[in-house]
Amino acid sequence: MAAQPIYPIRDADDPRLSDFRDLSAADKRPDLARGVVLAEGVPVVERMLASRFVPHAIMGVESKLARLDGLAPDVPRYLVTAELMAEVVGFHLNRGVLAAARRPEPLAVGDLLDGARTVVVLEGVNDHENLGSIFRNGAGLSADAVLFGPRCSDPLYRRAVRVSMGHVLLVPFAHLPAADWPASGLGALAEHGFRTVALTPSGESTVAEAVAGGPERVAYLVGAEGPGLAPETMAAADARARIPMSRGTDSLNVATAAALALYERART
Repeated sequence: MAAQPIYPIRDADDPRLSDFRDLSAADKRPDLARGVVLAEGVPVVERMLASRFVPHAIMGVESKLARLDGLAPDVPRYLVTAELMAEVVGFHLNRGVLAAARRPEPLAVGDLLDGARTVVVLEGVNDHENLGSIFRNGAGLSADAVLFGPRCSDPLYRRAVRVSMGHVLLVPFAHLPAADWPASGLGALAEHGFRTVALTPSGESTVAEAVAGGPERVAYLVGAEGPGLAPETMAAADARARIPMSRGTDSLNVATAAALALYERART
């Protein structure tokens, strides 16, 4: 196999690195302005290369680029020092490699639901680390898709992609109709035969009881840390389920709760 072309870069202002520039300005979201998704670290870049997010540039230090040798030979690789990388992105990137891909067209809700058995529906989940963890848990526990209701953060922000270990690029996701929520979104699920189970500490049944007997299709609804699901969303769900607790604990982190619910579902 011919050696993959690697382009050494010594100038932080080189225009070929423009999609990686000034990433410390998270409040300005330069990735959104440029229409790109960024994968950070070798395992995450590998998952990007296996996904529908097609990278057009990879920047990294020599040792990290070497670990990607043989993968996606047509993607330009820009060799930099750790010091130059820090100057470009605006902070020291200890994972040593970044890949940039254009944001593809959104997936259609109906296309995802047609072939799905188990999905997770998010409402108001606006913490990127929780988002990333939900995708990672979903990948490991057989969630077919993640669907977004209102007031959720962008799952393609660099931190969410990193925390998910790249699984946000592999687990398909789509946005449910925002108008007339929750009737519109839960209605779309009902049309595809999904039993909707709202996760709440005040549920009438346990999560295990809510999926006992193995309903053909299940959609778990989860809300943000603290407020949880809106009362009208819980009222519209087919079932409201809790996770049994001990020692006076009233709730779990949203990503942990989703993981336990998915585990119960995988056992049916």
